Amino acid sequence: MAFMKEYVDILRQHGIQPTPQRLAIAAAVLHSAEHPTADDVYEEAREYSTVLSRATVYNTLNLFVEKGLLRMQILKEGTAVFDPNIERHHHFIDDDDGTIIDIPWGWLSVRGRERLAEFDIREMQVVVRGRRKK
Repeated sequence: MAFMKEYVDILRQHGIQPTPQRLAIAAAVLHSAEHPTADDVYEEAREYSTVLSRATVYNTLNLFVEKGLLRMQILKEGTAVFDPNIERHHHFIDDDDGTIIDIPWGWLSVRGRERLAEFDIREMQVVVRGRRKK
């Protein structure tokens, strides 16, 4: 699995010791265009490593978030998803199938931020829900 070298390098650059389980999880999530749940990552990562527990997946995903490789967000009702796109962006959620699509930051603007002066805003994004036009 020569492609794993890329993940070894990424993990090391972020101060994470590469293990076979972490590499399997990295391969399952870091270059995904999806916004997978931990269970989605578990199922995908098992293709790379059969010696993998759900606890390892959850712990590793949290480590990746802590180290800045992923963002964890609640975009689906009551479900955490992991977003490999760590750049500022917004999201569109399709009501029909639940698909989450990234919207580039510059496509939308938010007015009235100055009215929130009493808040220490750490992050801001717009979540748009609806249906894709067929």
